[in-house]
Amino acid sequence: MIRKMLSPRGTAGAPALAAVALAAALAAGLGGSTASAASASDDYNPPPPPGSSPVCAFYDGDGPTLYGERGERVSQVQCMLANRHYLPWSALDGTFGPQTLLAVQRFQADHPPLRPDGLVTAATWSALWHAGPSRTTPPPYPSA
Repeated sequence: MIRKMLSPRGTAGAPALAAVALAAALAAGLGGSTASAASASDDYNPPPPPGSSPVCAFYDGDGPTLYGERGERVSQVQCMLANRHYLPWSALDGTFGPQTLLAVQRFQADHPPLRPDGLVTAATWSALWHAGPSRTTPPPYPSA
């Protein structure tokens, strides 16, 4: 697995090393318990389902991501939106559907100068990477 993260010159890329280091730190610091899920939740954003993690490590880029798409980019958007309390953890399914679209639009509306068009462009990716958790009460996503 580590070999896949090595560059042609034999050194690991910074994003790959950061992801590995973060995962190792979380596992070591939390003893592999379910405390990691609880630490990322609150009353409005219940913890992720058992076996999942609040660490988003599906995709590291800024490629356009649109309604109807599936895959790693969508999973990354969904995980980041859930961490920022715009999407419930139960909505992480890797499919850019209506619930994800609404969450993206609400995130964009809360982060000007983004336009709330639901298109995850480089500007929206940047805002997602740099935004902290939303403390909006009640939660910005509809309760399930």
